[in-house]
Amino acid sequence: MSQSTSEAAVAAYASAAPIPRRREMLFGSAFATAGVSMLVVVLVANYLIERTAGGAQWLVDNQIPLTQPNMQLITLGMSVVTMQWAFWSIARDDRYHTYMAIGTTLLLGAAFVNQTTFLYKMAGITIAQPEGPLFYAVTGTHLAMMIAAMIFLVLVLFRVLAGQYSSRLPDGIGAVAILWYAGVALYALIWFAVYVQK
Repeated sequence: MSQSTSEAAVAAYASAAPIPRRREMLFGSAFATAGVSMLVVVLVANYLIERTAGGAQWLVDNQIPLTQPNMQLITLGMSVVTMQWAFWSIARDDRYHTYMAIGTTLLLGAAFVNQTTFLYKMAGITIAQPEGPLFYAVTGTHLAMMIAAMIFLVLVLFRVLAGQYSSRLPDGIGAVAILWYAGVALYALIWFAVYVQK
């Protein structure tokens, strides 16, 4: 190959479109979310099987009002809007609204955690009851998922404050959004299977 041909090849390579960046954080979050989602769905299925076998005796000693689960569903529904607001804002380099949206999402997440613990106290379901371990396995696993999503969001917020995420690299908020949206969808399943159907 002549000198001019190799120089032309180097110039062509340098002027070519840049290689698309890899999105490890998005893929990692998607795979972890898929794993946790499968666990929650399996727990809900097991809960439904045991509830069917338990018949009329299932949760007969406990009252689970629908007010708290309904409010939890509404709270998480609002958090979907604020999470999307955060992603939309960072994709447009609107840092002020990104901070507000992340803060509001964290506040709604904290309200969900508070409502869940209040519901636990109100229902009074114990581990000694036959339905107790399954009830807490389903709802507790989901609660842990949402707390993990909140911790993840706080870590991403620190990186946003440090200027590491912008319209050029919004992957951090996108990764949290994947986990958050899955958590909301799973709660809708739990709301219907555990709280509405009882």
